[in-house]
Amino acid sequence: MTRTEISNGTIRLTVAQAIVKWLMAQHILIDGVETRICGGGFGIFGHGNVPCLGEALYPVRHEFPLYRGQNEQSMGFAAAAYAKYHLRQRFMFCTASAGPGTANLLTAAALAHANRLPMLMLCGDTFLTRLPDPVLQQLEHFGNPTLGVNDAFKAVTRYWDRITHPAQILQSLPAALATMLDPADCGPAFLGLPQDLQGWAYDYPTAFFAHRTHHIRRQSPDETELANAIAALRAAQRPLIIAGGGVQYSRATAELAAFAHAHSIPVVETIAGRANLLSDDPMNIGPIGVTGSNSANATAARADVVLAVGTRLQDFTTGSWTAFAPGAKLITLNVGRHDAAKHAAQPVVGDAKLGLLALGAALGPHKAPADWLAFAQSQRRDWDTYVATNTAPGNRPNSYAQAIGVVNALCHPQDRIVAAAGGLPAEVTANWRTLGLGTVDVEFGFSCMGYEIAGGWGARIAQCEKHPDRDTIVFTGDGSYLLMNSDIYSAALTGKKLIILVLDNGGFAVINKLQNNTGQPSFNNLIKDCPTVTAPFAVDFEAHARAMGAEAVTVATPAELAEAFMRSKTSPKTQVIVMQVDPYEGWTAEGHTWWEVGTPQISTNPQVTKAHEDWEAGRANQRPGL
Repeated sequence: MTRTEISNGTIRLTVAQAIVKWLMAQHILIDGVETRICGGGFGIFGHGNVPCLGEALYPVRHEFPLYRGQNEQSMGFAAAAYAKYHLRQRFMFCTASAGPGTANLLTAAALAHANRLPMLMLCGDTFLTRLPDPVLQQLEHFGNPTLGVNDAFKAVTRYWDRITHPAQILQSLPAALATMLDPADCGPAFLGLPQDLQGWAYDYPTAFFAHRTHHIRRQSPDETELANAIAALRAAQRPLIIAGGGVQYSRATAELAAFAHAHSIPVVETIAGRANLLSDDPMNIGPIGVTGSNSANATAARADVVLAVGTRLQDFTTGSWTAFAPGAKLITLNVGRHDAAKHAAQPVVGDAKLGLLALGAALGPHKAPADWLAFAQSQRRDWDTYVATNTAPGNRPNSYAQAIGVVNALCHPQDRIVAAAGGLPAEVTANWRTLGLGTVDVEFGFSCMGYEIAGGWGARIAQCEKHPDRDTIVFTGDGSYLLMNSDIYSAALTGKKLIILVLDNGGFAVINKLQNNTGQPSFNNLIKDCPTVTAPFAVDFEAHARAMGAEAVTVATPAELAEAFMRSKTSPKTQVIVMQVDPYEGWTAEGHTWWEVGTPQISTNPQVTKAHEDWEAGRANQRPGL
C-alpha cells in the first residue's frame, strides 16, 4: 500500500517510514538559526534494516543524508564526534542490521555514554512473530526467547526500547529525543526494530509529524545551594576553578572567563574542558591531573576551595583524588545531580552558565587575594617555558610533543584537533596551546583507541556545516591506526578532508612505559617485544593511506613535518603524514599527579615489588571516598 493521507487526520505509513518522517520534523534554534536536530545518519545495510528502513530513507536521501560507513563501530565514533562538535545540540543516527552489525556498535555506544553524548541507534532485531526462528544471526537463549544481542545495549545507553507495536513509536521517539536533549541525562538512545515490524503499516496521527522546534533546558541552581557555595567562596583564601567539558556544552566559556577575571580566581582545565579558555588568558593556569601541568597541579595542591564546573571529576582530573589539599572544600556546579554529589562536595545542581552568572552576581566586587593569583600565574609562566622547550625541534629523537608543537605553530586558530587513547591524549592535553575556544576534542571519557580517524570524519562532517574553510587535524599513533583506519576511505569518498598525523612508535608504547614504570620488563606491547612475533617488519603507512584515497607522505624530522603540514593545508584531499617517534625518549616528563593502578603486592621480581611500594606511597594524599 502506498502512503495515503486519510481524512480523519491520520497518515498510513510503515514503522520505518514514520521514524524517518518524524526525525525530519524535529528542529532546534542554534544562534538564532533553525536547523534540523538530526543531521542525518551513518548506515551499513544488511538484511535486518535494508528492506524497510532503507526503503524509507531512499526518497529523502538528498535532504536527509545517510553516510555509508565502513564499520559500525567507527560509524558510532563519527556520530559521537559530530554531536561533540555541535555541543550536543545536534546528533546523528546510526543504523545497523541484526546480529554482528549491531553488536559492533556496542563500543561506540559505551563511548557516547561515558562522554554524555547524544546518538540514536536504529538497529534490526529478530522477528516479533517468531515464525521463522531461529533466524540468521540470532542468538538463542533457551530459557528466554526475548533475549538477544540488542539487550546488551541496556548497559551502555541512556534510553533503550524494543518496538513491539507500530503505535509504540508515538511514545518512544519523543522519549528518546527528550533523553538526548536533556543536559543531565544526555547520552545515546537505542531502538530495537524487529525486521517484520519495520514494514508493518499503521494509521499515524498527522499531528505527530508536525514541524516542531525544541530547546535545551537550562536549570537554575537552588537558592540554598547557591548560598552555601557563595559563603565558601567568600571565605576562601586560595580558591580555584576546575573547568570541564560541561562548560562548553552549556555555551558558558564567556561566562567562565568573565567570572574568573571579575573575582581573580585562577582556572585549570580538565581533558574534556581543554579549550575552555585561550592559552594566553591570564586566568588559564593549565590542564590539571595525571596528564596535566605542573602549574595546575601545584595550584590545586594549595587551593582551599575548589569550584568544579561541568566536570564528572574522572580520576585523570583528580589524580585518583590526590590532587587536592587534605582540607580543601569542594564545590561542584553541575547540571547532573550524580556528578554534583561526588566526594562529599557542596553541590550546586544547575546549568553552568546560569550558575556562574548567579555566583558572580552574588559575589559582587569580591576578589581572591592578589598574592594567590600571582602564585598561580607564576606557576603558569614556568610551565609555558617547559612546554616551549618540550615541543621545540632539537638534537634529540622525534617525539609526540615535537609533532604537536609543529602543528600548533602552523594551524589556524579555528582548526579542530582530534586525539584519543594511547599516549597522545596526555601529550596533546599537556602541550597544546589553545588558539580558539572549543577547538580541541581529546576523547578520554572512554579512552577509546580507534576513535581518532572515525571521530575526525564525524567532526569534519559537522565542521563543513559551519566552517568548511577550516581543517580537522587528527593525531593518531600506529596502534590506533592499525585498529581502525577505514574512515580514511570514508573521508575520501565523501570529500570530507582530514589532515591525519600518524606518529609511529612501533607498538603500544605508552602502555610499555606504564609496564616499565611498574617494574616489569617490556612484554607484548612494542612489536619487537612480542614473543610470538617471528618476523617483525615496519608497516608502510604511507602506501596504505594512498591505497584508501588519501595523499600521503613520510617525513623524517619535525622540519620536514612542518613543510608537509603546510602543503597539506592547501590541498582539498585528505592528507596523511607519517613520522616515526621514539618509544622511550621524548615523553612529557613533567605535570603528572599520582594515578591509582593495580600493582602486585607480591612478586618474584624485586623491581615489581619496589615499584609497588613506591606506587603505594602516593596514596598518602588520597582523599577518602566519602
